[in-house]
Formats: sequence, structure tokens, C-alpha cells
Amino acid sequence: MDFNFSEEQLQLQEAVTRFVQGDYSFEHRRAVLATPQGWSRDVWKGLADLGVLAMIVPEDQGGLGYGPIETQLALQSTGPALLAEPLLTSGIIATALVRDFAEEPVRSELLGQLATGERILVVAHQEAAARGDVSVVDTTATATASGGGVVLNGAKSVIYHAAAADELIVSAREGAGVSLFRVPKGTAGLDLRPYATIDGQRAAEVTLTNATLPASARLGAAGQGLLAVERALDIGLAAVTAEAVGIMEATVSATGEYLKTRQQFGQPIGRFQALQHRMADMLLHLEQARSMSYLAAMDCENTDDDARRQTLSAAKVTIGQACRFIAQQSVQLHGGMGMTDELNVSHWFKRLLAIELSFGDTDLHLERFAKLSQRAALQAA
Repeated sequence: MDFNFSEEQLQLQEAVTRFVQGDYSFEHRRAVLATPQGWSRDVWKGLADLGVLAMIVPEDQGGLGYGPIETQLALQSTGPALLAEPLLTSGIIATALVRDFAEEPVRSELLGQLATGERILVVAHQEAAARGDVSVVDTTATATASGGGVVLNGAKSVIYHAAAADELIVSAREGAGVSLFRVPKGTAGLDLRPYATIDGQRAAEVTLTNATLPASARLGAAGQGLLAVERALDIGLAAVTAEAVGIMEATVSATGEYLKTRQQFGQPIGRFQALQHRMADMLLHLEQARSMSYLAAMDCENTDDDARRQTLSAAKVTIGQACRFIAQQSVQLHGGMGMTDELNVSHWFKRLLAIELSFGDTDLHLERFAKLSQRAALQAA
């Protein structure tokens, strides 16, 4: 299979790499994380000016019309910088959901605003009881007494960048299906409890208590939102695998450099064969993860839902195992200083472990892959 990229794709990757290396040093990130918001509007504007927020917006809506491969290259470049801005949540997941599920004229209006960074949308779907299972939705939507609106009740858990969003796209059971609703910040009955996550990002617990919305707040067709959310989250899952690969590349490189410079018994510790073997294992995990990230990018928009789910579960298992192995080995090879805040490795370690648990952990996807494989085998028999 040809994994060579076009000149345009490589130019996009180089532009994003230059941006994060020039404008998003670790010192700058520390300053951003120390602010009450925990992210930077200036950086967000820079990403919009660069065209990153318009990557998957169709050209007829003012975007670049790119697909998962370009998204992968961009996220692989931003990965080592550990961006605190809502690129994954708003620029990819919410944008993909609006692009593929919203109806006109709302679709055109929102896509234009998302592409320029004027509006930030975050999908609030995950619930505490779900443990990564997309199908679990206990939040409810019931019609108002007059029938002219809808009332939402329920809770969403660990919603990244919820406090930064102008609107949340909330999933709720409505009749026999699941519908999606736009819930603006400040809506009566909407309560956010923001907090910092282990990887330096900001998330929130979202509670809806008799939050009343007009009928126009519904996004897309009533009762048809669950599959739409799953497909958008799968696009996000493929993107986060690319972010993980970028972080793992930086982690492996930094660890290799450390082994060349750290002296013990009068020589660099990288000369010790046991440590060379551990570096070789890290590289093996990295290359396996890279290959599965490519596969996830190529299949994340597959409309054959079972085939897509199977591929992405396989990718998430491989990526998750690589994240944990490389992160742990890197810290161990750096010794005690590997956990200090001053070293980039410790921050990459935390983000890699957070990615392993995101979008369903390794155990969940291993179980899902086994079930889907068994079903495919039975259908083929």
C-alpha cells in the first residue's frame, strides 16, 4: 500500500508544524494552562488563520474540503505541542457532526462559523454509566406542555472543552430514538462543573435540569442522532490516533537522545544492550501504531458501520497498548526525573495515558473487536 503523501498534504503538515514550533512552546503552554480559561483565543485565531479549523469543512461552505488523511497529518504535527485548545472537540468532531447531519440553513450557518473559529461547538454525549459505550444515553428529551419546545434532563460526564463552547450539542433519548439538541451557554437549567484533567486539558461535568429549548434547537432529524454521533466520534477517534503517534514519536526521540547523553560507569547508558532492547521495543510499538493510525484514517468514514467499527477498534487497541508501553518505558528510562514537571516527557506521558482511556479504553475495544469479528465470521459462513 502506498503511504506517500501529496505535495499539498505535506505542505499542510509543514505549515502546522511551523506554527506549533514557533508559537506554542512548552513555556507558552504553561502560561496558557495557568489562565482561568485554560486555553488561548489568540492560538485559536492562529489555527483559524492557518486554515486548520476549516480542514474538513466543504469548499462550498468556505472550507478546504480536506478529509481524514489531512486531518491525520495535522493532528500528528500538533500532538507533541499538547494543544489546550478545542481542536479535536470542536474543529473535528463537532464540525464533522454538523457537516454530515445538520440540515439547511443551520448547516451552512454553523459550518461557516466553525471554519473561521467564530463559534465553538462541543458534542456532549458521554455519560458516566457508559464507560465508553456510545449506545448508552440516559439523558431524556420530553415535549413541553404546549408542545412548542423540548425539556432536557440528564448528565454528561468528562466533556472536554465544555466550558469553552458557545454551544453544546447534547444527545438525549426522545421517544424510541436519540435526538441531538443545540444548548447555548447560559441556558437556564444547564450547569457546568469545569475541572482540569490529568493531561492539562479542561473538561466538565454537564448537568441538565429541566433545560427548556425551542423546537428549533434540534439538530438534524428527530430520533436519528445516535448513529450520527457515533460516526462523528469515529472521525475523532481516528484523529486522536494520529495525535498519539505524533506524541509517541517525540517521546521515543527524546528518550533516545537521553540515553546518548546520560553517563553511567563512564559511558552513555545507551550502550547497554538491555536498554537498547527496550528502545527497540518502543520503536516496534510506534511503527505498529503508525500503521494502524493510517488504517483508521482510511476507514473512519466508511458507511459500512460494522466494518468501520471493527477497524477503529483494532486501531484503538493497538494505539492504546502502544501509548501505555511507550509512555511507561520512557519514564523508566529517564529515571526519577522522567516524572518531573520540568521535563516534556512527563507531560507526554500524561496525555498518552489519557488518550488510551479516551473514546473507550483498550479493554472495551478489544471486546468490541472480538464480537464484530465473530459476527462477520458467522455472516460469511
